[in-house]
Amino acid sequence: MSSDWEVVIGLEIHVQLSTRSKIFSGSSTAFGAAPNTQASAVDLGLPGVLPAVNEAVFPKAVAFGLAIGATIGQRSCFDRKNYFYPDLPKGYQITQMDEPIVLGGSVDISLRDGSSKTIRVTRAHLEEDAGKSLHEDFHGMTGIDLNRAGTPLLEIVSEPDMRSAEEAVAYARTIHQLVTYLSVSDGNMAEGSLRCDANVSLRKQGEQEYGTRTETKNVNSFRFLEQAIRHEISRQKEILESGGRVAQETRLYDPVRDETRPMRSKETATDYRYFPEPDLLPVIIDEAFINRVREAMPELPTEKKQRYTEKWQLPEADAALISSDLGLATYFEACVASCDDPILSANWVRGELLGSLNRDDLAIEDSPLSAEALGQTILRIKDGTISGKIAKTVFTALWEGKAASADEYIEAEGLVQVSDTGELEPIIDKIIADNPKQVEQYRNGKTKLLGFFVGQVMKETGGKANPQQVNELVRGKLG
Repeated sequence: MSSDWEVVIGLEIHVQLSTRSKIFSGSSTAFGAAPNTQASAVDLGLPGVLPAVNEAVFPKAVAFGLAIGATIGQRSCFDRKNYFYPDLPKGYQITQMDEPIVLGGSVDISLRDGSSKTIRVTRAHLEEDAGKSLHEDFHGMTGIDLNRAGTPLLEIVSEPDMRSAEEAVAYARTIHQLVTYLSVSDGNMAEGSLRCDANVSLRKQGEQEYGTRTETKNVNSFRFLEQAIRHEISRQKEILESGGRVAQETRLYDPVRDETRPMRSKETATDYRYFPEPDLLPVIIDEAFINRVREAMPELPTEKKQRYTEKWQLPEADAALISSDLGLATYFEACVASCDDPILSANWVRGELLGSLNRDDLAIEDSPLSAEALGQTILRIKDGTISGKIAKTVFTALWEGKAASADEYIEAEGLVQVSDTGELEPIIDKIIADNPKQVEQYRNGKTKLLGFFVGQVMKETGGKANPQQVNELVRGKLG
């Protein structure tokens, strides 16, 4: 990217709220039902029907607002946003225009170089989702599935504070982390629970006025978001440097071709002809309601990370990794509760556990090894029953379901660590006698050969010898 240009990015993130029914009707929000089986007369806007607000959406919106330090709109009003697409059966969308439930706030993002940046949030408002247009299987036609119509959304609008695709993805990940931590949404991007619209423009370095922006709609993965923004930056730069003008328009990202392409000209607020929703009264949220939501909120990721580093002395990187996912953090804390050792728990969670989950493509919630079972395995390392090397064998056995507990497997396989000096000394004496050259080199100052002797003892005992004890005994005999 030429240093002559400054990139300006703002994101609109649409978060489907994890309620059991839709925002203005009792229809189910469950994903995966047969097309058009979960769209009621209210969702379709048929004559004579009246919407009623689902009260379950308000605690979720308020919790998000509190988490980002925003002002909570205590008078919550809805408006009609008029536009005509096949997947919007009413011909308008019920949303919040003039009085959003969340106003202001900010989040801090962490970047790959270790730096951080604050991104301001303009607003977050409640609205209903549209249906879904399906293009793949209809041979030149479009299918419409209205199951999604009326699903509750929280649209989170950022200020144009991001200056690169990396910053935009970091911000989107931070919002995703927050809404999943708070159980505002399941955050499943593959199912459309979180979708991003990227507003991108370029301006000359030092200019105050923004350039003409484009909006790339409905990007449903972090990888595609980064690719779409990078392509749009490159496309706009090429237009501007050849003397052209960027058209203000809505675009779509095609991941197969790795390009954005025009969808329609960009509408303005005037085009949408907003007016107050006549079928819904304002909803008043009092301080007592806000306080109840605040008291029910879980520990946030930044708070959890701070506790891990300050109370449990975890390295910064480990604390950041584990606190980044609520399921992983919950597992880790249960493991610590079982073995009372945060450092060893973090090492095993970061290493063996995450490695096994990634290899088998499993979520933490689907781990075949419980946190308590891992904690028990760590306890057996701490009390000297098994070595760290044997513990990996126990971990694998438990992961594969070969035993119900670490103790059961250790006993069944005879894996108890050899810590009897009387049993270890003859083995060590023989290894020293069989390797006079290495003994002489060690005594002449090549002390790294200690590892050779320890390794030979571990090999002789099938890995069952207590490594710490072997180290002490070998050092004493060679000394």
